[in-house]
Order: sequence, then C-alpha cells, then structure tokens
Amino acid sequence: MPFSIPSAPSKPFDVVTLGLNSIDLVAVVAEYPTTNSKQRLQRFARLPGGQMATASAVCARLGWRASYIGTFGDDDLGRVSRQSLIEEGVDLHASWTVSGATNQFAIVLVDARSGARTVLWDRHPALSMDPAAIPASAIESGRVLIVDCQETAAATAAAQCARRAGIPTIIDVERVRPAIGELLQHIDVIIAAERFPSELTGHEDLGHALEAIAHEFGAPIVCVTLGEKGSLARAGGREIRTPGFAVDCVDTTGAGDAFRGGFAAACLRNPDADIEDLLAYANAVAALNCRALGARGGMPTAQEVEHLLIARPP
Repeated sequence: MPFSIPSAPSKPFDVVTLGLNSIDLVAVVAEYPTTNSKQRLQRFARLPGGQMATASAVCARLGWRASYIGTFGDDDLGRVSRQSLIEEGVDLHASWTVSGATNQFAIVLVDARSGARTVLWDRHPALSMDPAAIPASAIESGRVLIVDCQETAAATAAAQCARRAGIPTIIDVERVRPAIGELLQHIDVIIAAERFPSELTGHEDLGHALEAIAHEFGAPIVCVTLGEKGSLARAGGREIRTPGFAVDCVDTTGAGDAFRGGFAAACLRNPDADIEDLLAYANAVAALNCRALGARGGMPTAQEVEHLLIARPP
C-alpha cells in the first residue's frame, strides 16, 4: 500500500467521512417505465442513503469506529437520516442540523429484473457546508478520511487538513464539477464512477484515462468501479483488473458507496496487503450490499465478506 495509516491507539476513530446523507424513496417496478405509461409498484420503502453516510455505515458494520461529518435537515427525513447512523454506531458529533432546511432525498426507481436503478434527487441549498465550519479536530480524529465531490470547497479543505496530519485520503467522485482538479490534488485514492475518467480527461479508453489522472494529480491509486464487472485500477505504474462477485442482486443502490467504505476497511484490516487484495475486498463488500433493497439494506458483516472472499475462484 503506497501510504501509511496512523495507528489505532493514536485516534478515536478509524474512518471519518465527509459529504452527503440522504433518504431514498425506493420504488421497485416490474420493468423500467416508458413515457406516458402506468404500472403498479411492486414495493415501496423509505430508506437511508447518501454517499458518505452510507460509506460510514458500511465501515461501522464491518467493525470499524466511524464518524460522519455532514448536514441534516430539521424535518422528519433529517431525523430519520440521523437516527439511521446512530443505530449503526456512527458518531455524529461533528455533524449539524440546519434550521429551516429539508433533508436531501432521492426517488430511486429499481428495475426488479436486474436490480439496476435510476436516481432522481433534491438537495436544499442551505445544506451546503461552509469549509470554515468544519473543525480541524474532527478531520484529524480519524485514521482515514473519505470525501465525496458534491461540495468541492468543503472536501478540499478537509483533504488538505488530513494531508497535513498524515492521514490518507479517499474520494468518491462521480462527475466533473468546478474546482474538482484542486480537490483531486489532495487525494491518495481516487475511486471514480465509470463515466468520470473519460469525462475528465477526454480519453475514451478507461485505462488511458486512469493513467492520465494518476499522472496529473499524483494519486498513488486511481480506480473506477464497473458494477457487476468489478473494478479497474491504476497503481504502481500498472493496470489492475478485479472481477466482481456473483450475488443474487436485488438493488444496486449504494453499491459504489459500499465499495469506497469497503476499500477503507480493507486498508485498515491489513495495511500490508497487496493492492489486488484491497480491491477484491472492496468488490466483495459492494456485491454483498446489493442483496437487499436500499443503499444499506445488504450491508455485510466482516465475517460475511471473509466467507465470500474464501469462496471466490482462484
């Protein structure tokens, strides 16, 4: 692993995440709807989600001490979102509720045939995080920091703080946003959605796009998640393809968030592991997360991940 992780006794938390939480209004349909069509829902549920909230919950479920930094609305959805993390054992001392704001929510359409999903979301402007409001002590309280790309200024400030404290940084990056380049300069592990590398670099070939990102930003590990196909990474000047794991897929919502949390957990679990093993662990966590409805419905325990890794073909 091309970076060091502070020792457990030196920090109150293993993982700190900073970014989005959400409540997902999940609708399961027999087939993806066409224009001007009607169909009865197979199932509907109100479930917690959000990239960094889910990543922190995944880490907690895997047995690690997790802290989440983010904003909640002061409505019912905000209370549900907060409580979902508290029940998983995630610390919220550095998060806050915004008076007068509704919590972020998403409408998630899940195709019952494949588990594939479409997400429609809304976020109140007042939920935006002021970088100055994020205590440095909260960032420095963990051994690993994970951020998303929703609020680049806040994420950049957090990543800079972590770098100064010798804490490795991981990002969940989905799209090209203003100032994304400045943020990526302070990240050790860039884990991107499938379309991001090509959109950022202009290279259609994913391998070339990852190589260009690694060269420009100096990140030791650059990775793209590929759904059921697993992941593709660039590390140590070489390309690493990691296959996905076959599971009975119910819903792919949150799989990418689980991958990021799983990667952080893998680094904490064995700091001396090969990159291939870290990526296999993250892929296993992401696959198992798809076993149930919602972003966190299938979150695995550490034992379940170990069993899946043992069962994988050589």
